Amino acid sequence: MNKNISNLMVNKDITIKLALEKLDYEAKGFLAVIDKSDVLVGTITDGDIRRWILKNGDLTELVDKVMNINPISIRCGEESIAKEVMMKNSIKALPVLNDKNKIVDIIFYEDEFIKRTKKNSLKSIPVVIMAGGLGTRLYPYTKILPKPLIPIGDTPILERIINKFVDFGVEEFYLTVNYKKNMIKSYFNELDKEYSVSYVEEDKPLGTGGSLYLLKSEIKDTFFVSNCDILIECDYESIYKYHKERGNKVTVIASVKNFTIPYGVFSLNDKGNIDKVQEKPEFSFLINTGMYILEPEVISDIPEGEFYNLPDILQKYIDNGERIGLYPISEQSWMDMGQISEMKEMVEKIEEKEKNND
Repeated sequence: MNKNISNLMVNKDITIKLALEKLDYEAKGFLAVIDKSDVLVGTITDGDIRRWILKNGDLTELVDKVMNINPISIRCGEESIAKEVMMKNSIKALPVLNDKNKIVDIIFYEDEFIKRTKKNSLKSIPVVIMAGGLGTRLYPYTKILPKPLIPIGDTPILERIINKFVDFGVEEFYLTVNYKKNMIKSYFNELDKEYSVSYVEEDKPLGTGGSLYLLKSEIKDTFFVSNCDILIECDYESIYKYHKERGNKVTVIASVKNFTIPYGVFSLNDKGNIDKVQEKPEFSFLINTGMYILEPEVISDIPEGEFYNLPDILQKYIDNGERIGLYPISEQSWMDMGQISEMKEMVEKIEEKEKNND
């Protein structure tokens, strides 16, 4: 069996959490689930796990809770119809089985047609990037450069964020600027680029929400908002479609974050005696990554000229019963450089990925 194919196969007795980690590591968005006899019993996609998370499902459950138990497959010798089958069933991966229902290959629908479609899928969608902060957690780097221009490898973090959106056809960017704004403007004004950049200048810090009010007369359509210190490895088109299909006023992109308590943890009964011991327990949470999709009317609900963060408007909408959605992504799909240790980790991840792509 092809070694690369075997890396995409997992046993049905593993947990959803381990499957999610495997999906992250292999970066194919697909796993085949097999039994002890190596027979195909199901498939898992990142979408299957996303739906489980949105149902508040427990990641320590076994994968049979999320897998597709009726996977579509073809037999050896039928490879010529693989793309037709995938198009008909809207799937991106197709196991090839022998006469014992064991996997001998997995075919992926990654042709140039799909790439061209993705390239222009968000062409009319504007993106706002919050680039006006002081970056105090990255001092002393930010004494010299504004945080948005700190290089990750040989490219500033802000340019990397923009390039991710450009991959999906985005052509219109708004940068909210304040601290060392002339350096940011000079960099992008001199850059040879295939997109437009407009600047929203804050006279004083207004927060992630307050600065949006300055765009009230500019943005009339659904738009993305991103902090300037994060990188999201994800299908932005899928995020946008999810937001529109759910009819959300705001969709927050959130990362599954796993934490391990590095100690034994006790719980007590009502008499003060130990009734349970957990050694180094693990907990999973959904963390705000700093990326959002908003409907344009949100801007009108932000107070003018006040310091106001996006979580403030989210809480207001939640209290009022508005439809606020969440799009979960995996821990490995989110990189944050808000602190020096995180910035170094981001540099290492980017350098490793670019090395593997060479």
